[in-house]
Amino acid sequence: MTCKMLEEALSAFEAVERQLQQLDPALVEIAGRLRRQPPQVAMTVARGSSDHAASYFAYLTMQLLGIPVASLPMSVVTMQQAPLKVSGQVAFAFSQSGQSPDLVDSLRLLRKRGALSVALVNAADSPLEAACEFSVPLCAGVESSVAATKSFIATLSASARLVAHWKDDAELLEAGNALPEGLRDAARQDWNVAVEALRNCQRLMVIGRGAGFAIAQEAALKFKETSAIQAEAFSSAEVRHGPMALIDADYPLLVFAPRGAEQAGVLSLAADMRQRGARVLLAAPDDIAERDLTLTRAGHPALDPILAIQSFYGMAASLAVARGLDPDQPRHLSKVTRTH
Repeated sequence: MTCKMLEEALSAFEAVERQLQQLDPALVEIAGRLRRQPPQVAMTVARGSSDHAASYFAYLTMQLLGIPVASLPMSVVTMQQAPLKVSGQVAFAFSQSGQSPDLVDSLRLLRKRGALSVALVNAADSPLEAACEFSVPLCAGVESSVAATKSFIATLSASARLVAHWKDDAELLEAGNALPEGLRDAARQDWNVAVEALRNCQRLMVIGRGAGFAIAQEAALKFKETSAIQAEAFSSAEVRHGPMALIDADYPLLVFAPRGAEQAGVLSLAADMRQRGARVLLAAPDDIAERDLTLTRAGHPALDPILAIQSFYGMAASLAVARGLDPDQPRHLSKVTRTH
């Protein structure tokens, strides 16, 4: 079976290369505005995979810039007409199509109430772009598969580069320059052991923490979309607060443990779950001997989750085919979702 999802996932490095050639002037302008008029809080507005990308952006913004970031429920803005006090703050919208009416209306209203509005959107000349003061094109090109892959990776990379310019972080900017080669290497990682382990799976947990939790959320969504597996994402810090009651012998867990302050706790949880008899698939860098799946290292730990999801996408496409499904045409789903 020819799989468009896999083809598009493997082309993500090309989108990032285009970003490196095209985006810096716009990102420098936005970052300059944010430094001249520093917000006390940032808001993100998004749904689905774009919301997971927004979670990654939020984590980097809080970690590297110290600015609190809140994910804004669109119904508060569009349905409740809440009198949000957002003057002088910043709202970031994340979208592939830029067409969903509630997203567009939210940014239009937030801008009207005095928030700086920034859209990170893949489709050119979208209603969302028109609603915002600034727009960052994701440069991923047309995405045919319903399941977003290259556009998600492009959103992560643009988000990280925006944060790097905002902080004026030379190390993170330099690491971003090497991201296309890192993506190519990540796409070559062999995750077939996960395809075999999950071929007949009906439910599983995906575990991450920090910036890696956004990747766990995205992986869980892709399991649902493309393989019809009831997958749920949890922070490793939350598993012991209730979800652990579900874990019995051979219960499958995909655990993302990239570098960073959170890694030790994630590895400890994975070891504990193995002792309980769970079927743990541990994704970690090659210095972690107990790993099942290898994660490629980026030039900066903040970029490691981007390479992790690149490796995952190849496995997810293969898993769907192994389960007799077409990952390009998930049941009941369409490429553009319009909510009000």
